[in-house]
Amino acid sequence: MIGKLHYITKGELPEDHIKNLQKACASGVDWVQLRIKNSDPKQILEAAKKARTITARFQAKLIINDYYKIAKEVKADGVHLGATDACPIVVRNYLGKSFIIGGTANTLEDCKNLLAKKVDYIGLGPYQFTKTKKSLSPILGLAGYKNLLEKLQTDIPIIAIGGITLDKVSEIMETGIYGVAVSGAITKDGTSIPMFHKILKTQKLTRTSIKKETINSFKKKK
Repeated sequence: MIGKLHYITKGELPEDHIKNLQKACASGVDWVQLRIKNSDPKQILEAAKKARTITARFQAKLIINDYYKIAKEVKADGVHLGATDACPIVVRNYLGKSFIIGGTANTLEDCKNLLAKKVDYIGLGPYQFTKTKKSLSPILGLAGYKNLLEKLQTDIPIIAIGGITLDKVSEIMETGIYGVAVSGAITKDGTSIPMFHKILKTQKLTRTSIKKETINSFKKKK
């Protein structure tokens, strides 16, 4: 089961990432992506070991960004691959079927490519401008999500990412998106996590109710 709220770690140093990860898990996050850039692989490995210990204690899923070999070494739950990272097929062969593999996408072509390579979920964005990524792809916005989801028609979870804040979640979920990935907003204020969960749960119930009403209406007409 793919989580609806993904926390992507943030920090200047690896130890900052771990500190923020600890706070997020303690506040109710159950899906964490450890995303450390510009650090030595040995430092990332040590951070990943600490992250595995913390997430295991809180029964949270741990996804390692980019470093799929480290993901296997620390027995993480999965890996998230960027557009310029290793091929999901190669990574699947290395990790095996039990690991979760996610991929980053910005366009319809990106999404179709990832779906063809059997990823378990897609991180689609950016929703809006964000300082988390230095090299930012074209912004999608609500219209972009609606357009891509209508064309894709897939059951694979699509996760919105990029500058997402609590006040934007409801309108993002109304596009038909599966869930959201959040970095800055949760790092800044971990007390917002229960509210993120509440909104995501409410939107899910509302959409399920609407879907049932539509089906029942269709059956009555027949």
